Amino acid sequence: MILAATWLSATLAFAAPASPPAETTATLEYPSARRGDVVNTYHGTTVADPYRWLEDPDSAETRQWVDAQVAVTTAYLDDIPRRDLLNTRLTELWSFERFSSPERYGDRYFFHHNSGTQDHSVLYTAQRLTDKPIVVLDPNTLSKDGTISVKLTSISEDGTLMAYGTSDGGSDWITLHIRDVLSGRDLTESVKWVKFSDASWTHDNNGFFYSRYPEPESALESVNEHQKLYFHQIGTTQDQDTLIYQNPDDPKMGYGGTVNETGTTLFIYGWKGTDDKNTLSALDLQSDDAEVVSIFDDIDASYSVIGDTLITDERSWIQRLFGEPQQPDTHRLWIKTNKNAPKGRVIAVDLATPDEANWTEIIPESDHVLKGVSMVGGHLVATTLEDAKSVVTVYALDGERVRGVALPGIGSAYGFEGKSDASETFYAFTGFTSPTAIYRYDVLTGKSVLWKRPNVDFEPSEYTTKQVFFESNDGTRVPMFLMHKVGLDLSGDNPTILYGYGGFNISLTPSFSLSRLIWMEMGGVYAVANLRGGGEYGEEWHSGGTQLNKQNVFDDFISAAEFLIDQGYTRPDKLAIQGGSNGGLLVGACIAQRPELFGAAIPAVGVLDMLRYHKFTIGWAWADDYGTVDDSPEMFSYLHNYSPVHNLTLGTRYPSTMVVTADHDDRVVPAHSFKFAAELQRTHEGDNPVLIRIETRAGHGGGTPVSKRIEQAADQFAFLVRSLGMETEDELRKTEDEENAPTPSGQ
Repeated sequence: MILAATWLSATLAFAAPASPPAETTATLEYPSARRGDVVNTYHGTTVADPYRWLEDPDSAETRQWVDAQVAVTTAYLDDIPRRDLLNTRLTELWSFERFSSPERYGDRYFFHHNSGTQDHSVLYTAQRLTDKPIVVLDPNTLSKDGTISVKLTSISEDGTLMAYGTSDGGSDWITLHIRDVLSGRDLTESVKWVKFSDASWTHDNNGFFYSRYPEPESALESVNEHQKLYFHQIGTTQDQDTLIYQNPDDPKMGYGGTVNETGTTLFIYGWKGTDDKNTLSALDLQSDDAEVVSIFDDIDASYSVIGDTLITDERSWIQRLFGEPQQPDTHRLWIKTNKNAPKGRVIAVDLATPDEANWTEIIPESDHVLKGVSMVGGHLVATTLEDAKSVVTVYALDGERVRGVALPGIGSAYGFEGKSDASETFYAFTGFTSPTAIYRYDVLTGKSVLWKRPNVDFEPSEYTTKQVFFESNDGTRVPMFLMHKVGLDLSGDNPTILYGYGGFNISLTPSFSLSRLIWMEMGGVYAVANLRGGGEYGEEWHSGGTQLNKQNVFDDFISAAEFLIDQGYTRPDKLAIQGGSNGGLLVGACIAQRPELFGAAIPAVGVLDMLRYHKFTIGWAWADDYGTVDDSPEMFSYLHNYSPVHNLTLGTRYPSTMVVTADHDDRVVPAHSFKFAAELQRTHEGDNPVLIRIETRAGHGGGTPVSKRIEQAADQFAFLVRSLGMETEDELRKTEDEENAPTPSGQ
């Protein structure tokens, strides 16, 4: 595959990196950050919070500090010649056609398509997949700069109406609109203050169920509590919406509603926090005076309805003629649960007698985590994780194994949605060096047919992926994926990125990433560690990295770094660590604990102030994983001992660090990153740069337009190129010549 000549020559030059001259490592002058006198007392212990003023993102002082930081970071990045090449190459790579898996509503298919570098994918519909599709919704028309995105689409059962939710500037808050699918026209009404919710239509198209919070005082900071489930009737205003369910006695309970496939029942899920646990209730939609009936009251496990069937007493006409008593209809539910099965199982439950004693086990718990199950074509399609890789199996409704699904390789498969009486389904498959391809699968025959495969400007055979296992400091065996060019020399000189997350039961499985590809093109190694706290091996693996076990996550990550060094992949000054959100906490904690082990670090949108994270927006929900300072003196002490903001030491040489955040992040508020960057700049000693990149008109990451994603990736890789000594002699000479060039007269 032929690459642009400038890119190819630059890539080859990476094989012999040069050490940057002194001019490029001069100590930066950082904006001053006032240290206030705010002090908090936790269980008798006082803790200073000198940057409390940075929690107000709109104050004049904060804006002045932000503007000054942006100026420093921009000047630093502008000085890196490789940045423009990175931006160009990323744009080239991103220019490939891609699709989502089609879904069927009524007599129409719906799918998303992106022609290449469109900021957002466009929703299309067609009666047949061979027909020319028509546009249902193009989010690129909603704003000039792509910062208004669509985060929710819900199509009615007959495929004629759609509710869609728009987000402004990356916010988690969405506003719902209703569109006529074929005409493309929106109705006049809208629904506001929706967050962490879907929309589920009644089958008569009369309206949809959704969840919302009360209007907050501050959209960016106010705590999110008192979520309620409503019904919106088409043609009415939001103030006329019907309240379906709430729990005023517990403001932290949230609720979501899903209409079943036949349109007869609304299943209501109650959640609290981030643990995989919920309540389950039902509302009969066929009766105007029906009340919500509880199925599972306790938040002791997860209960997810896969499908349901009304089983009638099918006796012969002779039996009915002679008056033999008929049995009442049975409303049977197939449910995925982790009750008494930490790795998941499938049970069948009679809605009238849901007690555990009456459960029928359909798919028992196995040695591998059950990630998802769908009911399609009278079968159950189950996806499990085996050492973080997907395995898909088809079962009969009674649990008898029918066959395995032959996947196109080792990677991640997802989708398999469809109707219980239709055998057609679609799934996506992706791997670290396999761009996401879409397949049509027939559940009855077991036949997979490729529908769409993207054409990306790279040669997969030039790269290799392998899975290794290393021991953490307590002897725990931890998996890690390694990706790099074929024929890598284990000389210890390879620039390497180590990525991790380790929290909230989230599994890091193989997936294709253009940013990983560009790093490998440059000769770098990319490592993904499956740390405790994630969901790769079930609840025991998850809980092994939560609350008073959180240090295990950091130890696993540090052990992964030491493994890469010991095995000759890299050395500390060539090793960068990267992570976002909970992964940003991971990176922040690790550079605080082992600053000498890393050459560079990028903590993105991180949870970095562990004493106050629960005071903002949805932060309280993360207590399942973290615990809070309010829980006990022991929990306060544990959090205080690893909280990144509170564990930076004056006079320490920290790795080159670029903190990344967004000024509209209402998930992990930017104050976390602001405080951490201010304290890191104060305590750091040495020439390594300590910067903060603050994205405007963006949030936690979801809905970020492609143009901004390319800019972000180019900036981060440019930072790593310089931080890990990967610039060529020609580039360094160019930078030095530009710095020494004569200044034009009058400037």
